[in-house]
Formats: sequence, structure tokens, C-alpha cells
Amino acid sequence: MLPGLDIIFLTLSIAEFIIGMSGNVFIGLVNCSQWVKNQNISLADFILTCLVMSRISQLLISLFESIMMVMSLQVHSFCKLAKPITLLWRITNHLTTWLATCLSILYLLKVAHFSNSLFLWLKLRTNKVVLMILVFALFFLILDFLLLETFNDFFLNVGTIGASNLTLYIEESKSLFIKTLTLLSLTCLFPIVLSLTSLLLLFLSLVRHIRNLQLNAMGSRDSSTETHKKAIKMGMSFLFLFMVHFLSTQGTNWLLLILGDKRFAKFVLLAVYVFPSGHPLVLILGNSKLRQTAWKILWHLKGSLKRENLCQLYR
Repeated sequence: MLPGLDIIFLTLSIAEFIIGMSGNVFIGLVNCSQWVKNQNISLADFILTCLVMSRISQLLISLFESIMMVMSLQVHSFCKLAKPITLLWRITNHLTTWLATCLSILYLLKVAHFSNSLFLWLKLRTNKVVLMILVFALFFLILDFLLLETFNDFFLNVGTIGASNLTLYIEESKSLFIKTLTLLSLTCLFPIVLSLTSLLLLFLSLVRHIRNLQLNAMGSRDSSTETHKKAIKMGMSFLFLFMVHFLSTQGTNWLLLILGDKRFAKFVLLAVYVFPSGHPLVLILGNSKLRQTAWKILWHLKGSLKRENLCQLYR
């Protein structure tokens, strides 16, 4: 039987998994149905669809990791499972991070207004810019694979080293783990910098736009102002959730691999779910098409429950 803390940890993990899956599956179904219906899909919706697909995979892997952490596995068995799981999680995490970053840059190029010739050149080539960012992300994914070989060698060696020498080997490998984890952390800084730059440029564009409206005696609110504010809110939400995800991921890695504190690492791991589970809700609230579809479903469910309650009363 599982201890009380493990039951709480697993219950919270499953709850966050269900919330995240509900939001991501909803977005995927709405976008795919529109794609089939219209025989066409916008670049933003295509990126969003790819994003939710990668997040669904990430949530499944995260739930499997949570189950692994509460199971009483031997070190050898744990390391055999950890090698493929680490690789799959890193791929899905990389894809979700860069696809969300592409959305931030897409919002910037679609919404912001600058007279700078370089910005106008990029704005006219939005699709190519996003494609180049994804190619750039592929380079970092290859770099991640090379860095992950350090952990793969560790997992392979654990399977061949005897139990008596295992503790000594893990202690001797910690310095290499620290260097590898630091380099893996640095690869996440590029999407953070790109997203933060997009957010700052959107804010500058909004300030400039409001100033122009006031100079022309047109007030300080119009459709473009509202679009700017909405894009800034989306960008701030993404950055906040991603920073929580990034810090909790790094904290889990350090606690589990370097300090060996499995109990505290479990509850830090819960914060990892925040980004793939919480960001879809932000996207639904910030997208008029998704928000309207969600309200229709909720009203339909509310009406169905009322009819069911009335039927039970008259029975």
C-alpha cells in the first residue's frame, strides 16, 4: 500500500493531467474540425494544433514519470525505464517550448506596428520567419540529444555495475551531471529571450500607438489597442507559466539526480504540469473562436443537466 504523501502526490498529478488533457484535446478537436470543414488552416492555428499534440504527449510522459516515482523500483529497473522516458520528455518539452515561442513571435509580427525597415521586412515574410525559427529549434534539439548522451551512458553503466559499486559510481558522476544540467538549462534561455523580446516590442508598439491616437485627438482606445493588450496578456501568461515550468524542471533534476531527495522532488514535479495544463486554458480564454465554442459546449451541458433534473422530478 502507498504511503499517504505518495497518494496525495499521485492524486494531484492525475488531477493536473486531466485538466491539461481536457484543454489540449478541446483545442485540437476545434482546430482539426475547422481544418476539415474549411479545407484550409491559418499558420497560427497550425502551430497551435502542433503545440497541443506535443503537449498531450508531454502530459502522458509526465504522468508516467509520476507513477514511476511512487513505485518502489530497484535502481537498475528505474534506470532502464529512465533512459527512453528522459529522451521522450526532452523531445516533447523542446517542441512545446519552441512552438509556444513561435506563437509569441507570430503575435508580434501580426499585431505590432513599427516603421523600422527590418521589422517591415520580417512582417512581410512572417511565414518564412516562423519556419526559420523552427529550423533554429531543430539545431538545439540535436544539441540536446548530444548532451543527453551523458545521461544515456550513465543509465547504461548502472545496468552493468554491481550493487556494491553503484553508490560510488553515482557519487563520482555528480560533477559531470552538474555540467550537463547547466548546459541543458542554457538551451532553454533562447526561447525565453525571444519571448521576452516579443513581449517588450509589443508593449513599445502599444505605447507608441496610444501616443499617436492621443496626438490625433482620437482617444486612447480602438480595435488595435485592444488587440495589442490581448497579445501582451497572452505573452505575459506564457512567460509566467513557462518560467514556473522551467524552474520546477530544473529543481526536480537537481533534487533527484544531484541531491537524491526523491520525496521533495515529487512535489516540485507537480509544478511541471502547470505549463502544459494551464497554458491551454489561457489560450482558450484569449482566442475568440475557442472561447465561443467552449461557452456553447458549457451551455449545452447546462441545458442537458436541467432537462435531466426535470425528468427526474416528474418521475
